[in-house]
Amino acid sequence: MPSPVEVIVVGAGSRGETYSNYACIHPLRMRVVSVADPRLFARRKMQEKHQILDENVFDDWKSIVKRDKFADAIFICTPDRLHKDPAVALAKKGYHILLEKPMAVTEKDCTEIVEACIDSGVMLTVCHVLRYDPLIHKIKVLIDSGVIGDVTHIQHLEPVGFYHFAHSFVRGNWRNEEQSSFALLAKSCHDLDLIHHWASGRKCVKVSSFGSLSHFRKENKPAGAADHCLDCPVEATCPYSARKIYLDAVKKGCVGWPVSVICSNSLPDIESVTEALRTGPYGRCVYECDNDVCSNQVVNMEFEGGLTAAFTMVAFTEEICKRKTTIYGSRGELNYNGHDIHVFDFLTQRSTKHSVDSEAPGSFAMAGHGGADYHLVDAFISAVASEDPSLICSGPRESLASHRLVFEAERSRLENRVVFCATEQDSETHK
Repeated sequence: MPSPVEVIVVGAGSRGETYSNYACIHPLRMRVVSVADPRLFARRKMQEKHQILDENVFDDWKSIVKRDKFADAIFICTPDRLHKDPAVALAKKGYHILLEKPMAVTEKDCTEIVEACIDSGVMLTVCHVLRYDPLIHKIKVLIDSGVIGDVTHIQHLEPVGFYHFAHSFVRGNWRNEEQSSFALLAKSCHDLDLIHHWASGRKCVKVSSFGSLSHFRKENKPAGAADHCLDCPVEATCPYSARKIYLDAVKKGCVGWPVSVICSNSLPDIESVTEALRTGPYGRCVYECDNDVCSNQVVNMEFEGGLTAAFTMVAFTEEICKRKTTIYGSRGELNYNGHDIHVFDFLTQRSTKHSVDSEAPGSFAMAGHGGADYHLVDAFISAVASEDPSLICSGPRESLASHRLVFEAERSRLENRVVFCATEQDSETHK
């Protein structure tokens, strides 16, 4: 039996911890041998879970670069603005890279990462995790089989979820563009990647986009509301109350996401969560934060051959990230409601339901993305173990192409105009 793939985790937060859980389920396939994170509690937690040697525990990824290569692959799960430098440096050391999305926060940095991986001959898997969702993967299989004929239009919706948006994009790490990135890149780059994927090689020729920050503004703060939820006399009437989102969840025994990410120095319980809400960013009134990213945005695209696509991201929804997709073809219509796929055939005028086995083992079964996190890591580890990059659903050049589409869409929104998508050569010239 081959030796397990040895992995270093750079960034031991929510995503790093989730992906590393694969080693607990398949210890003969993957082993976590090192961790780097500036937070003592986070790196000690991962060290204990995976029995990592003291000499392989670091507070900075730069310490890994100084050493000779001592593992097969790196999971890079640092904040968005801290992706490029470790990805480039560690690719040059010969490590295969699993890189959390977005790749980076500028097109130039994304390009540099891809070039470093290609030049170094290492595999790059960008965490376009939706591609690994078995049901969403089935959509591409059905398109390629021709059951709906020629694809003419794609409608795709991401319902972020009212409390998810408040947690991540009003109070949390992705609330402020200068500190992280714009919402379309941070939240929806893998949605535009899906549309790019479903277009099956047709290039996007022009794009327009509109969006803004709605509701979560100081002028919408209720009369009498305090700056922090635990001190607020009108908290009971607010759906975005931190007490409701976090403390009520702990009281019910729910200590997974999003509660799990607000306590940086301890495991979540009533006392630690209460302290985090009193002293940290997650207890702030949603109308008194330094957030500036869009809460709703639309992107319209035209691809070669006349294929059109429309994407919508909206914060104010009941469901959390359960995408809704309709793909219109010359012979039929495909509908995905986040749970099932139905294909209506124009000739027979019958609808067929398509399902797949989407179960994921262990902790991944309860994680987000419908178990796709598991299938993502499984594909990457299989690719590294067999030295077969074809097992990765999105290669470096394709990931770069879909990221460029995101940057062009945001350029359209900011400049209030239709953007005619540059050729790759033009894009290189304008860096």
